[in-house]
Amino acid sequence: MRFLRQSLAGLFLVAMTAGLLVYAGSLVYGAVQARLSEEPRPNRSRERIFSVTVLPAEIQSVAPILTAFGQIESARTLDLRAGASGTVLELSENFTEGGNVDAGERLLLIDPAEAQSALDRAGSDLSDAELEVREAARAIGLAQDELDAAREQVALREKAFARQEDLAKRGVGTAATVESAELAASSARQSVLARRQALAQAEARVEQATTRIARAKLAKADALRRLEDTAIFAEFDGALTEVTASRGSLVSANERLARLIDPNALEVSFRLSTAQYARLLDEQGGLSDAPVSVVLDVFGADLIATGKLSRDSASVGEGQSGRLVFATLDKAPGFKPGDFVRVEVTEPEIGGVIRLPATALGADGNVLLIGAEDRLEAMAATLVRRQGDDVLVRARGLRGRNVVSARTPLLGAGIKVKPLTAEGATKIEEPEMLELSEERRAKIRAFVEANKRIPDEAKARILSQLDKPKVPAQMVQRIEGRMGG
Repeated sequence: MRFLRQSLAGLFLVAMTAGLLVYAGSLVYGAVQARLSEEPRPNRSRERIFSVTVLPAEIQSVAPILTAFGQIESARTLDLRAGASGTVLELSENFTEGGNVDAGERLLLIDPAEAQSALDRAGSDLSDAELEVREAARAIGLAQDELDAAREQVALREKAFARQEDLAKRGVGTAATVESAELAASSARQSVLARRQALAQAEARVEQATTRIARAKLAKADALRRLEDTAIFAEFDGALTEVTASRGSLVSANERLARLIDPNALEVSFRLSTAQYARLLDEQGGLSDAPVSVVLDVFGADLIATGKLSRDSASVGEGQSGRLVFATLDKAPGFKPGDFVRVEVTEPEIGGVIRLPATALGADGNVLLIGAEDRLEAMAATLVRRQGDDVLVRARGLRGRNVVSARTPLLGAGIKVKPLTAEGATKIEEPEMLELSEERRAKIRAFVEANKRIPDEAKARILSQLDKPKVPAQMVQRIEGRMGG
């Protein structure tokens, strides 16, 4: 009985399981048939609306800022070099790295012993030459007196010779006496020649002594200059740098000991491209005196100095390009020669441009505008200049329109957007739209199509706007004003 009872229970469970499986299969089969018999329903996707930040396009005049990088230099720099060789005896207290010196201050003294000895010798030589001149002058006087005496002797001898000739003619004198008188006269004349030669030698001695004085003066001046070269003075107020000399050191002639820099006469040199340089030329083709601002970044506490353009380099330079330009700084506290700075040059003012963020201009040169029903429109814009994170553009019909400030790959012409103003910006006013009658619309269309002065692109854009139900009121007023109606 027990076995029979368990067997019946097992058969009952098997029957129940089989029944449940058959029922589940019928449910699945019915669901599949119902799914296959249903008609397909189209998926209705909602149009996605993007939120974009817009700003009004306003025409303005902008003075572009040209940015470059350059180096601070000193317009007055002097190399202090040793004028003589020797040992450094004295140094100024300010003769140190960064020391401030005054004009005329003695900075360094080299041992002047040898130079002083040379000057003393030159002075002695000059004294000797002056003494020689005085002796030569006295010798000229004596030679002149001897010449005068010799000439008197000649006159006397010639008179004696003439008297002896007269006596001989009268038969009183003898031929020997006449001959002796003639020889004496000849000897006197020879003495005159000797005295003249002595006088010429005395005069030559004076000239030689004068030349010797000139040479002695030159030698003394050279010795004095060499003595003065042993001391180095500051030619102007400034600061010292690259100091190499020390007390007791042995220096050679023309050795550089330090460099004197005028910290109040600073300028900045920077290189520009040829196109940038051309924008800074005036009507005469010379470099204009445009204002310049120099900025030294010191981690938040920037140093700023102002100035103006002064000159440009005479040549490009081997291996270089563009133009090297210099600007004179007015006052530059905190700046030092050698500083690497950012230079901002204010260019001549440009009128009729629109300033937009650089992200508003696409790579294709188009900007996106808010059109009818808040759909985007693309408009070509001419890039005039880039200014940091902004661009200056020109485009016909862009004035007063709302421009998307930041383009993304998801945005394009025809996409519906939700315009938002930037935080803190004024509320953007959408252009007023008009509904035109068919007669008025046809009249405006005919005028636009017949006008030969309107560019084809602008004409196509105007005609496309006339095809829409609503037309901008500003455009209608402008066209009707030209029509005269």
